[in-house]
Amino acid sequence: MIRPITPTDIPALLTMLHALVAEDKGTINSTAETLTQAAFGPHPLLHGVIHDNGMALYFPDYSTHRGQPGLYIQDLYVAPTARGTGLARALIAATLQHQTWGALYITLGVSPDNAQATRFYAKCGFTFRGYEMMILQSPALESLT
Repeated sequence: MIRPITPTDIPALLTMLHALVAEDKGTINSTAETLTQAAFGPHPLLHGVIHDNGMALYFPDYSTHRGQPGLYIQDLYVAPTARGTGLARALIAATLQHQTWGALYITLGVSPDNAQATRFYAKCGFTFRGYEMMILQSPALESLT
């Protein structure tokens, strides 16, 4: 059963996030404390849905071009043994069912090296927006102040 995350899900979320990052050959700096604060603190920034074999973490988005609210899926993970079962599509659908701000579109990022994920998202109806996302972080971030 897919359901919204609760504070007791933080250890399972971290396990899934570590598995996801290992597949992407990346790193993760989130801890139980930072995830708990982000999802359940006084100003929640992160929302999520979870299943025994997967999860999706997301947050509100807004497009001034569309003039519409949306949601951004930050992380989508399905355990290897559950891939091909429809769980990923169900997790994506659950983000829309459980969001509360009237999202009318979904955006997400996909690694250019992950052909399997790219094919899956295309089958779901996702299309490329035609531009690259950029990030400004420390130490360059401090140069703005």
